[in-house]
Amino acid sequence: MGTTDVQSFAVANLRRRPVLIETGGFVAGFDPGTTSPYINYATPLPGARPTAREVLELIKAFQIRELTPRLEFAPDAAPAVEAVLREAGFGVEATHEYLVCTPERLARGMAAVPVAVPATDEDYRAIDAALSEAFASAFTASEEGAARLRRLQEDGGAVRFVRAPDGGCAGAATCSAPAVGTAELAGVGTRPAFRGRGIAAAVTAALTGTMFARGTRSVWLEYSGEGSRRVYERVGFRPRGTRLYMRLEG
Repeated sequence: MGTTDVQSFAVANLRRRPVLIETGGFVAGFDPGTTSPYINYATPLPGARPTAREVLELIKAFQIRELTPRLEFAPDAAPAVEAVLREAGFGVEATHEYLVCTPERLARGMAAVPVAVPATDEDYRAIDAALSEAFASAFTASEEGAARLRRLQEDGGAVRFVRAPDGGCAGAATCSAPAVGTAELAGVGTRPAFRGRGIAAAVTAALTGTMFARGTRSVWLEYSGEGSRRVYERVGFRPRGTRLYMRLEG
């Protein structure tokens, strides 16, 4: 699996959004139910060589929706894109390394704690609230967020969580529906009171194994720090490349 596979996945995944715009070698996906920049963003087609005019058309697609123009992509798969975005006023928000796991690398027997599949609306609400807490309220728990989790589970992706003693959620993670032979694992989060108990490793391993059982050739994810990287490497993930996040400044 290479950077082109990850970039091809990014394109296919955005094409699942309720609103899709394709212009000048870019794909932009929008969800009218949220203004989150992490859901409403664009990505280039592998090998895209956009012109300045095409970048302006992309910017307009965001501005008419009152959203900040933002992109996520693997720069090695579209090396001409970063320079033309910078010329248009985009700056780098972040650069993240991504890790990949393949079936032969997946560590078995990682479930030190029981991992559950959500079944009720209350389960989805508890997972959404737990992830909001885990990520220091980077997003607010909501009925819309819980509904998105349910749609993900029902539309070919997967959501897994560990129950808290009170019946709620101690920690959880999600995985996209597969595309082009791979799937993205994201949102691995544990509430502060339950950290250090193997929850992140358990849900990561459970989701990855679920995708492999469905025939996916690889699963990839981005990590936020060396602590989480060590968790993912124990499960079987290995470094493979970088992804660039850019947004229009000013």
